[in-house]
Amino acid sequence: MATDFDRGVRSAQLSMISNAVLALVKLIAGVVGNSYALIADAVESSADIFSSLIVWGGLRIASRDPDEDYPFGYGKAETVASATVSLMLLGAAVGIAIEAAREIRLPHHAPAPWTLIVLVLVVITKTLLGRTIGAVGHEVGSTAVQADAWHHFSDAITSAAAFVGISVAVVKGAGWESADDWAALVAALVIAYNGASMLRTSLRDLMDRNPGADIAVPVRRVAEAVPGVSAIEKLLVRRAGIAFHVEIHVQANPAMSLFDAHALGGIVKSAIRAAQPRVRGILVHMEPYEQRETVHGQP
Repeated sequence: MATDFDRGVRSAQLSMISNAVLALVKLIAGVVGNSYALIADAVESSADIFSSLIVWGGLRIASRDPDEDYPFGYGKAETVASATVSLMLLGAAVGIAIEAAREIRLPHHAPAPWTLIVLVLVVITKTLLGRTIGAVGHEVGSTAVQADAWHHFSDAITSAAAFVGISVAVVKGAGWESADDWAALVAALVIAYNGASMLRTSLRDLMDRNPGADIAVPVRRVAEAVPGVSAIEKLLVRRAGIAFHVEIHVQANPAMSLFDAHALGGIVKSAIRAAQPRVRGILVHMEPYEQRETVHGQP
């Protein structure tokens, strides 16, 4: 049975193959058809090949087991890969914007009408790839795979923008040749926005930001349901790639022996792992339970 890491790696491989084919097709169509928007698209797809390689490498490293040098595992490698891919998106956006602005000022021929057919095929292909890979990224909880999926959606957006720009240039004729370049400029802004959004998410994970209730709430419920657990005093969760590390403070009967308290902590740990397979590291801290007195119904 394929692991989450295996599924992520396969999605990265699919991205590399599709981006290589589409980059070649768009580059040829852009040069022959005189469309800078298509050439800009081809540049982005070429960058996507390297981003998929980075995602692949990040997932491969993140799948390693903890060792003496990295006792908490290699999960952060996946997040670093996500941040790197986001930076590449921002870099591609800046490059496309600079070239588009330059082309707007220079007189040139209108794009060939047949390039619209290429763009339609690209939009359809990239949208399907984005949805497929995005679903995998969401299911396995990989920000790097999700970033890779957004590369495909961004490519679909830039191709759609190029379609609009070329259509305007073709229909309006002389004097509207730069519509293709304006489309590329708009697409660059969309790419920059997506890159900044994904980079923000990656940096939050690198800073060990609380991943939210989706993980914390189920972990708390599982721990509270273990017989012998009186209360959960504290619960800390941090993301490490597609996995999570949990620190939980469990309160139990203060008369319990040290041996029994240790055994109860082990049961809590096993219960959490069984219910949440993505939780790889669990630290259980046992504490004596103290019933708080209430005054007028208030603790």
